[in-house]
Amino acid sequence: MYNFEFQKPSSISEAVAALGAEGAQPLGGGQTLIPAMKQRLNAPSTLVSLSGIGELKGVCTRDDGALSIGGATTHVTVATTAGAQYPALAALASHIGDPAVRNRGTIGGSLANNDPAACYPAAALGSGATIVTNTREIAADDYFQGMFTTALEEGEIIVEVRFPIPEKAHYEKFVQPASRFALTGVFVAKFADGVRVAITGASEEGVFRWSEAEAALSADFSPSALDGLTVSPDGMIGDLHGTPAYRASLIKTLTKRAVAAAH
Repeated sequence: MYNFEFQKPSSISEAVAALGAEGAQPLGGGQTLIPAMKQRLNAPSTLVSLSGIGELKGVCTRDDGALSIGGATTHVTVATTAGAQYPALAALASHIGDPAVRNRGTIGGSLANNDPAACYPAAALGSGATIVTNTREIAADDYFQGMFTTALEEGEIIVEVRFPIPEKAHYEKFVQPASRFALTGVFVAKFADGVRVAITGASEEGVFRWSEAEAALSADFSPSALDGLTVSPDGMIGDLHGTPAYRASLIKTLTKRAVAAAH
């Protein structure tokens, strides 16, 4: 590690002001940033911790029925408090990493980092969530812009994530056993006006929607609706854990399982 300044503001306005300094970077749970700093892959001159900002924490139901989760809310809090409103999301959170990761990692940190194998991006995109920052609201369809890339601008903070509640939903994850990330993960959500299917862990471009499956499942929400579909391996991740063709095959298999479990 190397020397850096550390600030822990108590309000969003204080955090925004601190992030205006050159070389400053926000710190959520630190589950990605701290290891990157140890390896000298990231070298901010100032860390601005968001953990002391109370208004960024908590889970509640909005007047419009959506589930609101503060950006600094930990995975374990989502897992233990969101189950009554959104069981699929709570179940997803309960299987992120290990207990240490779930007690430190935050939903805002995960979405801001946008790791191509992270779970929360699939939940946000599959739910049609809205990412609320200190300056604007961003639809999930516009937020995710590629591997480790989002619509966030310099110094912008995720204040809240709003999840519409679907009629049925399920997240099916094929776990990479060492990291607990998704080798491939599928989040399926059925709404009154259609079905959304979001895939994580498979594509070189990061999380994405499988539009063909959405159309088929919107017409017939059953595993058999996917029988005639195939996923091209082009653009899929290939590494020591699985070939592009293997991940493409997993997408269809896991989507079928997610639909069956959602029933």
